[in-house]
Amino acid sequence: MSKRSSSERVPGEMQARFDEITQITDAFSQTHLNDEYAALCRQLTATLCRKRPSPLSQGKANTWACGIIHALGTVNFLFDSSQKPYVPAREIANYFGLSMSTMQAKSKQIRDLLDMYQMDPNWTLPSMIGSNPLVWMIQVNGIIIDARYAPLEIQEEAFRKGLIPYIPAKQ
Repeated sequence: MSKRSSSERVPGEMQARFDEITQITDAFSQTHLNDEYAALCRQLTATLCRKRPSPLSQGKANTWACGIIHALGTVNFLFDSSQKPYVPAREIANYFGLSMSTMQAKSKQIRDLLDMYQMDPNWTLPSMIGSNPLVWMIQVNGIIIDARYAPLEIQEEAFRKGLIPYIPAKQ
């Protein structure tokens, strides 16, 4: 039995629902996306399971899975053909047997509930963190700067405070 990461822990009463939805998102990710998307889908599902009351307790698992994938795809530009992976939104809706409007409505519900937006640092794929400018914006003496171009000592302090995911100067 695999050990769950802390980001995938859910209340006991939501465990079966988490498993049901993540089986669906894992299958889609394996076929059309990648392991990063699968992991992020699992984290997003767990986050929704921990909401009180959880929105996942109502509705069809298939619709929630589709909305979760679309919400994360919106954040990470999945629908931009210049990106890898790339999956058109219509292909996602078709895979789940849903209309575009149903998929988009569920995605919007999720994004509104969690205040998600394009390039949201909290929901960016790990492989895109380095190129996401919103991840690197920090405030120094009242001025917002890009930590990637700050002196090493500022990068180290920002990392120590948990403001940036790693020290760019040491990569």
